[in-house]
Amino acid sequence: MAGGGAVVANDGLPAADYGGRLTLSVLTTCLVAASGGLIFGYDIGISGGVSQMEPFLERFFPHVLARMAAAKRDDYCLYDSQALTAFTSSLYVAGLVASLVASRVTKAVGRQRIMLMGGALFFAGGAITGAAVNIAMLIIGRMLLGFGVGFTNQDSTSVHATPLFLAEMAPTQWRGSLTAGFQFFLAVGVLTANLVNYATARISWGWRLSLGLAGAPAVIIFLGALFLTDTPSSLVMRGRTDDAPRRSRPRARGERGRGRGAQRHCALR
Repeated sequence: MAGGGAVVANDGLPAADYGGRLTLSVLTTCLVAASGGLIFGYDIGISGGVSQMEPFLERFFPHVLARMAAAKRDDYCLYDSQALTAFTSSLYVAGLVASLVASRVTKAVGRQRIMLMGGALFFAGGAITGAAVNIAMLIIGRMLLGFGVGFTNQDSTSVHATPLFLAEMAPTQWRGSLTAGFQFFLAVGVLTANLVNYATARISWGWRLSLGLAGAPAVIIFLGALFLTDTPSSLVMRGRTDDAPRRSRPRARGERGRGRGAQRHCALR
C-alpha cells in the first residue's frame, strides 16, 4: 500500500538488511543486460531502413525497386513483396516460437547459459545477414536473431533471461535503477539503428554494415556471460541449494560478514 515508513516482515519486525555493494561483477552484469536490450532495439529498428536502401533492393528485390521507379504519384503499397515481408517478419516469428519454450529451457539450464546461447545466436544472425548473397541467407540470419530475442529478451509474462538475471543479482537498493537500464538501452538500440541506417544509406554496401553491426553487442553479451556466475534463484530451482548462498550471491554483490544461514536466506530474496 502507499505511504512512508519502514518495510516490515510478516511477523511485524523490521525486514533484515543484508547489505550488498556495487561490485565489478554487478557492473559487468549491467553491461551484459544492457547489451541484450541494445541488440533487441537494434534488430527492431534496422530492418525498416535497410528495406528502403536502393542497393539492397536492387540486389534482392529488384521488382520492388522497379515498381518504385515506375510510380507516378507516391510509394504507397509498393512494398507488397512476400519475400520482403518474410525478411522483416521472420525475426518476430522466430522470437514467438522461441518464447514458447524458453521458460522451460531457462529454468532447466540457468540464466547464464541462456545468455551465452543468445549471444551466439545474435552474432551468427548478424554475420549471416551482413554477408548474405541471397534471400535465404537473409531470412535464416533474421530467424537466428529472432531465436536470440525469444530466449534472452522475453516479455513480462515469461522468464526474462537477461533482465531477470540482472534483477536477481543486483543489490536491493540498486535493483530498480539497474533493471531499468535494460529498457533504456532498448531505446538506445532503436535510435542507434536509425542513425546507422542514415549514415550508410548512401553507401553501396551500407546495408551489409547496418545488418552486420548487430554482431558487435552480441560479442559483449557472450564474453560478459562467460565471467558471470549463475543467479542464486536459478541454482536453487535446479536443486543446487548449497551453491546458491555460499558462492553466487556473496561474490556477485560483495556481501561480507554474514553467517551461512543469513546468506542462505538472503540468496533466496
